[in-house]
Amino acid sequence: MTLCILAAGMGSRYGGLKQIDPITDSGKFIIDFSVADAIKSGFDKVVFVIKEENLKDFRETVGKRFEDKIKVEYAFQKLDDLPAGAKIPEGRTKPWGTAHALLAARNIINEPFAVINADDFYGASAYRLLAEHFNAKCTRKKGDYCMVGYVLENTLTENGTVSRGVCLSDEAGKLLEVNERTKIERYGDSARSVEASGEYIIPLDATVSMNCWGFTPDIFDGVMAGFKKFLSEPHDDMMKCEYYLPFAVTELMAEGKCDVRVYRSEDSWYGVTYAADKEKVKASIKKLIDSGVYED
Repeated sequence: MTLCILAAGMGSRYGGLKQIDPITDSGKFIIDFSVADAIKSGFDKVVFVIKEENLKDFRETVGKRFEDKIKVEYAFQKLDDLPAGAKIPEGRTKPWGTAHALLAARNIINEPFAVINADDFYGASAYRLLAEHFNAKCTRKKGDYCMVGYVLENTLTENGTVSRGVCLSDEAGKLLEVNERTKIERYGDSARSVEASGEYIIPLDATVSMNCWGFTPDIFDGVMAGFKKFLSEPHDDMMKCEYYLPFAVTELMAEGKCDVRVYRSEDSWYGVTYAADKEKVKASIKKLIDSGVYED
């Protein structure tokens, strides 16, 4: 099993890889815990999707931490990695989003694999759930995917609003749709999203997507076809529009090309959406270390 970590945006978000902020006293990053949890659950390869120009710094700062623990490979998200016949719009410099980042790994992943964001903390149960899915016979079928969702309340921040994909599943746990909601904040005993299309009240126990997926390798063909369609369509801003992984999976579901099983994690998800979130993340990780869940 392979863990694919989308890390092409790390350099820009952190102002340079060498300036990544550690979240423990010993200097560990969130990504250290993600890889450790994956190894414990039986993953034997990790693929980092990065910018090619960051390879040296990324390997020195991050990659070398794992080379004696798990097979490590790198894939590069490139602006000009496009479907045949597609062209970069004149003046475009921004990458094409998370679905495009995933495509960068299409030539080095040939086995069931998980996908996560580099700077999000998912908790150990996510990797156990993914491994259990991969180890089931049914996951050898094409289009038999899964997603680990989280309890909305466990993903909120006290420092502002967040965007989340609210998941609707049937009684068997099959994903039916993902409704993207922006500007979500706590609102009494619920959460509220106020958008241009209206106000939405969301239960705090709703299951939301945090970009933690399990796929078989056929996903690459489906995403490439979807990306080609995306590029052929008009967009309000061709300099900034992006093709996101949840959108790509939703399209494949609508076309009947995949089924997605939703597994729900009760762990808290941690990410640094706002600068003020960092101290809470550090304190939460420290609590897990002090209780013996992790080593520092």
